Amino acid sequence: MAAFDPWSPRFQADPYPAYAELRAAGRVHYFEASDQYLIPHHADVSALLRDRRLGRSYRHRFSHEEFGRPAPPADQEPFHTLNDSGLLDLEPPAHTRIRRLVSKAFTPRTVERLRPYVRALAEELVDGLLADGGGDLVAGLAEPLPVAVIAEMLGVPEGDRPLLRPWSAAIVGMYELNPTAGAASRAVRAAEEFSAYLAALIAERRARPGDDLVSALIAAHDDEDRLTEQEMVSTCALLLNAGHEATVHTTSGGWWTLFEHPDQLAALRADPSLLPTAVEELMRYDTPLQLFERWVLEDIEVAGVRIPRGSEVACLFGSANRDPAVFAAPDRLDLARTDNPHISFGAGIHYCLGAPLARIELTASFGALLRRAPSLRLAAEPVRKPGAVIRGLSELLVEV
Repeated sequence: MAAFDPWSPRFQADPYPAYAELRAAGRVHYFEASDQYLIPHHADVSALLRDRRLGRSYRHRFSHEEFGRPAPPADQEPFHTLNDSGLLDLEPPAHTRIRRLVSKAFTPRTVERLRPYVRALAEELVDGLLADGGGDLVAGLAEPLPVAVIAEMLGVPEGDRPLLRPWSAAIVGMYELNPTAGAASRAVRAAEEFSAYLAALIAERRARPGDDLVSALIAAHDDEDRLTEQEMVSTCALLLNAGHEATVHTTSGGWWTLFEHPDQLAALRADPSLLPTAVEELMRYDTPLQLFERWVLEDIEVAGVRIPRGSEVACLFGSANRDPAVFAAPDRLDLARTDNPHISFGAGIHYCLGAPLARIELTASFGALLRRAPSLRLAAEPVRKPGAVIRGLSELLVEV
């Protein structure tokens, strides 16, 4: 447990040795600093994500008092109103109903129709990097591509798109362990501004429907059941936030990983057919979302350890994706790895709705850079974002 220090720069730079210690020491560890039970093994993480005795929320079954947890501070209400009505933090029956309605609009056909747009945008962004002789891969490609794609899908006007990334970055700051008062304040302000913007966008689409996902969400119904106004706002916010966060960090972190493994980068450049397995391996090797939390709704037992109702478990995705019980030579980057049941997109009812879109985006951006910038190289030491939950870079300077 001494090695697991999620707030230390050393851990944030490389958490994987600490995860190996946790796995070797056992299957469950109580971590007093965050009041959570840490789950480091792949089999346990996978099972708990599917176990309906746990949930992303407990409010569908218990009040705060009944569950033995304090209510969120009143000044955080705008954040929780936006966050808690989204699919990520809902449980059945509300989750089942809303996911069914969203799935009527967010269809495989809708996603597949975006493929040419994604490819063209990736080529355009890479052209910009080539014209400049390089630059910051985060600001030049990793961020603008997925933000533009999900904004295009939802029908967000191009001039408004620069607003989205700062709002998202502020909101997801609340997902870190024990967020600071400053992080909470920024998240609340972003939630207020984002909610107001989305409410106005939804009202405009109600008056003038278009060929976009917001209009499709408005039209989606099931036996006359429709999304409420708050559900619409929260769903759009979730799609915009979750629709790009992991892709941003997999792109930038993935390129850093490739630069650190020149033999694997050379193999990928020599054989572009490796790209589909390479994308999966990069998501496994350095997982963008390192942990996912669950509330324990009924007493459970893991490896003989009783975890009582009212507890919180932290499913360590980053550790599960390096578990030697599941992955051969898990600390080795192998872009040709085919047996790769990584858990980066989650599991169970909260499995990522946008996984097919993320794969299209990642394949397009990595493919465009591999084709158009065959001599792409690191220009300076990357700058890592602080945080132990969302793992990513704030800057990755490259030369072409």
